[in-house]
Formats: sequence, C-alpha cells, structure tokens
Amino acid sequence: MTALLIRDCRPLGGSPADILLQDGRIAAIGAGLAAPAGAALEEGRGLLALPAFVEGHTHLDKTLWEMGWWRNEVGPRLIDRIETERAQRRVLGLDPARQGERLARAFLLRGTTRIRSHADVDTEVGTAHSDALVALRERLRGTMDIQVVAFPQSGLLVRPGTLELLDAALRNGADIVGGLDPSGIDRDPKGHLDAVFGLCARHGKPLDIHLHEPGELGAFALELIVERTQALSMQGKVVVSHAFCLGEVARAPALLDALAETGIALATTAPPSRPVPSVRAAQAAGVAIFAGNDGVRDMWTPYGMPDMLQRAMIVGMKNDLRRDDEIAIAFGMVSDAAAAACGFETCRLAPGERADLVLLEAETLAEAVVAQPPRALVISHGRVVARHGAGVA
Repeated sequence: MTALLIRDCRPLGGSPADILLQDGRIAAIGAGLAAPAGAALEEGRGLLALPAFVEGHTHLDKTLWEMGWWRNEVGPRLIDRIETERAQRRVLGLDPARQGERLARAFLLRGTTRIRSHADVDTEVGTAHSDALVALRERLRGTMDIQVVAFPQSGLLVRPGTLELLDAALRNGADIVGGLDPSGIDRDPKGHLDAVFGLCARHGKPLDIHLHEPGELGAFALELIVERTQALSMQGKVVVSHAFCLGEVARAPALLDALAETGIALATTAPPSRPVPSVRAAQAAGVAIFAGNDGVRDMWTPYGMPDMLQRAMIVGMKNDLRRDDEIAIAFGMVSDAAAAACGFETCRLAPGERADLVLLEAETLAEAVVAQPPRALVISHGRVVARHGAGVA
C-alpha cells in the first residue's frame, strides 16, 4: 500500500485539514489524521488545496510550444488558417509526438491531469498526428489521462480519402470521432453528419464536433445534430465545441432546451473575438458546459497558456462572472464539470475520489482563478508529479 499524508492545507479554502492519500485515492480528509506506517509526508503550510484541472478542448499535436516565435501573417478567413497550417507544418518540421508531449507536460506542471485533445487527420499527414497522441496517451498513462479525438481539420467530404483515414485512426486507438463545420467547410451537412455519426456507430465511439458556423447556419447544424443524436440514441455521447451561433441567434433558448433534452454538451474557449454560448443560460437550461484553451501557441493563434486557471478566468471575464460563487462556476468548467462532460473519472476533493490535486498560495478558490499563483505541488494518481513548477521523476 502506498500512502501520502498532506498536513495542514485548506481544501477548497475551508478550515485547515490533513488529506490522506492511499493507493491513488483520497482516503480521508480531516484535522489531525494519523499517518499510516511508511507513509510519505508533505507539509501543506496552510496552502489552498484544489482538485486537479481538466483541459476539455485543445490541440496538442500542432502546438509550437518551445519552438521559438513563429511570425503570424495568416489571412482572416477560417480556410486561410487551415491552408496556412497545412503548408507550414511541413516547412517547420512540426513533430506531433515531440510537440504533444512538450505541451502535455507543461499542462501537468500547472496542475492539469486530464486532457481531451483533437488530432489532425487528413490526406497529407494521414493518421500520424492521431497515432502520435495515442502513443503519448499510453506513455503518460498513470500520470495523465489523455483522450484523442480523430479530427478532420482540413475537411472531410471535400477531401476524398479522409473518411477512410478517420476510420483507420479510430482502429489505431483514437477515442473519439471528430467533426467540423458540416455546411461551412464540407458544404454538405447531411453527408457530413451521415459520415461522422456512421463512424460513431461502427466503432462505438462518442462524437465531438467543431461548430464555428455563425448565426442561422450554425443553428441549422445544431438542429441536425440534435436530430441525429436522438435518432441514434447517442444521448450523453455528443459534444459540440464552440457553437458561436448560440451567442448570436434569438432562438438560442430553444436550442439550449433541445441540447439539454438530448444530453449534448458544449465546449467553449470563451474567445473575446466571437459571440459565445452564455454559461448562465446553458446551465439554467440544464446543458453541460465546460472549457478548454483550443490551440496553444500554434499557427491559428499566438495566444494561450497551458494553465486552466487562466482559462477559467477568461471564461469568467467573458461571462461577467464576478462574485466568488460565480467564479467557482468558471473553475468547475475546468475541473469536475469538464471531467463529467468528457467522460473522465470525477474530479473532486472527497474521500474515494482519485487523488489528483493541486496546492497553491491563495486564500480562496476565487483568488486562485484570478491571480493564477504558481503551483507549489501537483499530485496525480496519489503521487507528487510536480513541485514549484518543476517535474518530479
């Protein structure tokens, strides 16, 4: 039996307490806990203890993290970004295995122990990006949980052969079927949804579909996704990422009700440049909504940090979440709400939960989100994996 006792920390900002971890689980939380024989000890020094973080939507395979600055001169259209990326990844010699691990470990140092990452699948790279992240998932198993979405970033039907490559990526171990703008990119919403839902049925996998389409075009796609989800009994197995249209159309409340009825979750990055689904409205309707960074330092955007407290702050700012209890909602979107919507194990500070937690210098959870202090200690699966920003072997 492996055991670790953390003395004198403040779980979620409450009263000082000890936390006992045994065999990768939280065994007990309380004052004056006795250390089992042979247990390792960590002094909490009154630090705030939080459950570890969840990154619900990113792209590990194409980050430029630690590759130096790349000068961004990309045009304004979605297709400009797609085509630039396809060309530049060859020029830069972007290695998805190396870059995926660099960014995943940077997330881990800052307290993230679970990641859902999309991986490009197209007729140029084939399944190489997805396969690299599947291998990374296995390499980091027991330290970090990674879900791999096989994602047709360059389009699906508009690039013949991509559907077969997605099928191969799923056979090679990808966890989730990805989709992309069925009208705006593929220009065939029925055909696109036939294809991706067909892959889900064939492989028994869930679906996560990027929906950048604005206004009524996006609303139309959402209605089709709801219809397919109901018809194929995939309730609780579909995520729509971005869904900017829900911040634009007057009938957003009705669309949210439909998403709630079918158990379709929303992933948001809360970008300042686009309308976004309202967190308050989504939660009031009963829709699961969680957060992610999207790309971090890649050819789509120079922005982003592998820090889910920063993303929670951005969500709070975009949604005017100011009160401490409202900021706690934003935190939940990068912790337990994200874990639940993505299908990860629950992520809470309670006996019986997996022992994934973070200690840092802050009085309250709200201050941690706003100030994003350095992580003094990161624990995953009951063992210390990072201390003061440095990895622990």
